[in-house]
Amino acid sequence: MKFKLTKEEKSWVLYDVGNSAFVLLVSTIFPIYFNSLSEKAGLTSVDYLAYWGYATSFATLIVMLLGPALGRLSDGKSRRKTFFLISILIGAAGCALLGFTASWLVFLIIFIIAKAGHSMSLIFYDSMLSDITSEERMDNVSSQGYAWGYIGSCIPFVISLALVLGADKIGISMSTAMMIAFIICAVWWIGVSMPLIKTYHQPQKQQAQKSNVFGEIRKILCEIGADKKILLFLIAYFFYIDGVYTIIDMATAYGSALGLDTVGLLLALLLTQIVAFPSSIIIGRLSKKVETRKMIMVCISAYLGIAIFAIFMTSQLHFWILAVAVGLFQGGIQALSRSYYAKIIPSEKSGGYFGILDICGKGASFLGTAVISVVSQATDNINAGVGAISVFFVIGLLLFGVHSKVKNAEQPIIE
Repeated sequence: MKFKLTKEEKSWVLYDVGNSAFVLLVSTIFPIYFNSLSEKAGLTSVDYLAYWGYATSFATLIVMLLGPALGRLSDGKSRRKTFFLISILIGAAGCALLGFTASWLVFLIIFIIAKAGHSMSLIFYDSMLSDITSEERMDNVSSQGYAWGYIGSCIPFVISLALVLGADKIGISMSTAMMIAFIICAVWWIGVSMPLIKTYHQPQKQQAQKSNVFGEIRKILCEIGADKKILLFLIAYFFYIDGVYTIIDMATAYGSALGLDTVGLLLALLLTQIVAFPSSIIIGRLSKKVETRKMIMVCISAYLGIAIFAIFMTSQLHFWILAVAVGLFQGGIQALSRSYYAKIIPSEKSGGYFGILDICGKGASFLGTAVISVVSQATDNINAGVGAISVFFVIGLLLFGVHSKVKNAEQPIIE
């Protein structure tokens, strides 16, 4: 039976199409452009990778600190859409401005702001999932979001890539091509977000009472601490999503630092998006026949194999194999984790709870990119830094296995 999306679900899915364009540029063109700026400034390949990692880590640290409070505030009367829109505008404005600087340091500062805005928008976006669909449709709707996000983001990416690679043929400089590419991404991001902004209405059940926001966060943390199932999931998620986000953030930077061909890297990552489209939909549909938690464990195990393979990557062929493997499981592990979490938390506090989830996700990303940066600089070996990521998948898999054996608990009422 064909799965049909409602109008609200389609609008929600479209935001994945919009923001994924920024995610794709972050993992492809952004680090390549930063690499060119850093080379002009005389930075080594190791320092380039390290500074890129530090910038990514700092952006995630900002969201870790602000996410829970803003997420809980968004549970209040009609606030979620407002916070969502502000985050989009900050992220898109930063994206557009990146092409107007020739300084590697200024580029990193603007990048941090843009990435923080993007990450904040995802807290509000993810918390909308339980508002726009039913529990039994969540896995499929979430997977559709990632699937169409992957394939939809290819449109502005291909246009941008054509501009960058064909800059000489059309008579513009590389810096001008980059500037146009970043503006295209920003316009696409805002434009495709409009349907959700127009159609989303926050349910009355989420009209939170006036209270101290940090007091509300304390209550949520106490509730999580009293619910072993949610707590174990968050700890497991912290570890296994570390590898996922780190691979997304550092893939192109890692390949560039190894001296791999730039065009080949970009085309390989484009292939990842194309492969991820059908695989995300297939995994979403399989979750109706196979338990979601079992599907998540399969995805974690696959990523463990990917991380081990990446340690020994030395050629363009290795990177292409890695790109296909990531495409097969990237959308599935993210989509199912999002929908699975939405099912086990109280929907009336979804903003606050997704803020906590973002701490785990962004905290993991902060740790992962920082580990790669520190280990790479300490050993003067890029592969050694990547090797540390596989450990996080092992820990995440073991903890998720323990979590799966815990029965659902009633949410405690904490005054």
